[in-house]
Amino acid sequence: MIPNDVLRRLRYALDLRDSAVAEIAGKGGAEITAKDVQSFLVREHEEGYQLCSDEILTSFLDGLIIDQRGERESQPGASAPTTIVANTNNRILRKLRIAFDLKDEGMLALLTAGAAGGESEFRISKSELSALFRKEGHRHYRECGDQVLRYFIIGITKERRGEDDKTPI
Repeated sequence: MIPNDVLRRLRYALDLRDSAVAEIAGKGGAEITAKDVQSFLVREHEEGYQLCSDEILTSFLDGLIIDQRGERESQPGASAPTTIVANTNNRILRKLRIAFDLKDEGMLALLTAGAAGGESEFRISKSELSALFRKEGHRHYRECGDQVLRYFIIGITKERRGEDDKTPI
């Protein structure tokens, strides 16, 4: 998924204002304003559209982890964690899992809820889910598709905003 779409969907799911999105991204290390956020949320074909960079999305997701779970206490003598910037759906899903402190059962429930009402029956097993969180190059690694990430974010939306809300396309 393109970073703008992920940001747009998460902003809606969590019911955040533009200033809150900028503040959360600031916690992750990005310096953006509410006006920047507005330009990221505009659709591709509309005037004022600006592509959200991987660095900004990474900062937002890292800030979301801090916002939801609190600052991580650093160990004495430990170096600062390195930030991986190249976003893949797998990394985005992993950061969302950490931010919302979800276990396998919670992830599966959100994926099922996100897929409910769709045209086809969506099923994913625990082993298929764990394959999404393995290291690239591992023999059981599986790439997370756009639809799986969409279902997960829709599941978050339904959990946070209620069943009756329609998710933006």
